[in-house]
Amino acid sequence: MALIVLTSASGSPGVTTSAVGLALTWPRPALLVEADPTGGSSVLAGYLRGQTAPTASLIDLALAHRYGQLDRAIPEAAVRIEGTSAALLPGTRSHTQAPSLVPLWEPLSAALKTLERTGQDVIVDAGRLGLTGFPEPLLYAADLCLLTVRSDLVSLSGARSWAQTLRGGFERVGGLASLGLLMVGEGDPYTAREVRKVLQIPVIASLAWDSAAAQVFGRGAKAPRKFDTSPLVRSLLAAREAIDSTVAANREELAGPPAQALMGARP
Repeated sequence: MALIVLTSASGSPGVTTSAVGLALTWPRPALLVEADPTGGSSVLAGYLRGQTAPTASLIDLALAHRYGQLDRAIPEAAVRIEGTSAALLPGTRSHTQAPSLVPLWEPLSAALKTLERTGQDVIVDAGRLGLTGFPEPLLYAADLCLLTVRSDLVSLSGARSWAQTLRGGFERVGGLASLGLLMVGEGDPYTAREVRKVLQIPVIASLAWDSAAAQVFGRGAKAPRKFDTSPLVRSLLAAREAIDSTVAANREELAGPPAQALMGARP
């Protein structure tokens, strides 16, 4: 089980669509957290088409934290997404609420990590880096933080300085292996190898640029014919396997060599 955070440097590379797609195709129960400080729920208005009216959001979690009730408030605020094993933790209703969430991010990071005991993975849409109220503690607490980029020059130019900042931040906390790239539209025009060389961050997974399928996750559009075998859905399935493998490898490395290996290495 893992805490996965998606963020972007500039433009609209598809963070929300990617996060929704991953949550809805995830092999285990997943909690999708809208931590984008921009405000206004993209998922409620998009995938859920405004047909769901939640009674709580991250602001309510901030209030619950003040009274020491954060752990209990998370499942109460989560909205089940019908027909899936995913749930949504709605974000702020307005960007003016973002500063009020700053004291919440660190304790929320710890609380989300404990959901592993319940068999849930957590996927966070952190929005764009650098905004007021940005959930920075979530990035560094994540098992895997994915900087989401398109493969064009405009996106890579905007991501370059932030990539350097993130590398420095993860190095300081000793978690550089927990930072990776999620590419959208590899080969249009640059390859994963070329992007890695520019940003100096490994490409963990790539998602197909598939506008028709993306509309399903981003706007709640009717699924097109053969949606389940569309390039986007197939790439989401491959991405989740790559994410699982990366998280497992990182945890194994942190745990160190197994006891039997240590005993066998004794002179």
